[in-house]
Amino acid sequence: MTLESILPPERTLYGVTGGSKKRLLEFFSTFIAQNTPSLDSQEVFSRLIGRERLGSTGIGNGVAIPHARSPHCKGPIAGFMRLKDAIDFDAIDGEPVDLVFVLLVPEEADDTHLSLLAEVAGVMNQGSVRQQLRHAETQQALHDALIDAIRHHQPNDDD
Repeated sequence: MTLESILPPERTLYGVTGGSKKRLLEFFSTFIAQNTPSLDSQEVFSRLIGRERLGSTGIGNGVAIPHARSPHCKGPIAGFMRLKDAIDFDAIDGEPVDLVFVLLVPEEADDTHLSLLAEVAGVMNQGSVRQQLRHAETQQALHDALIDAIRHHQPNDDD
């Protein structure tokens, strides 16, 4: 299971109006449920906001990685949003967030969940990657830049 395989172009959103953390998570929950029949938007939102109550998923440098487990999730699902305007996300550095990588995993996905989260954090902690994502001018360019960063971050399996 790779990040690339769970993030199709249609789940990379460009120029999303955030407003607030709650509104953004509601938007994503509705969006993902419309595209994934097994998911209920209220249940997804409840789980994402519940995870935020444990501590913000804003990791700093304008990046947040909201994530949650869902019993209705058959496999890991990823989504990426570049916000039109940065929003307060209670990030660890106090800075507003404009790059949001959302991860939903099945209830029982322990190692997969942790390794995918670690991979997202590793990719998003690179200043050059954040810069490329912020300068992408279309949804396709945004997806291409993110997938390119993911590919270059992964260890080569052929070695």
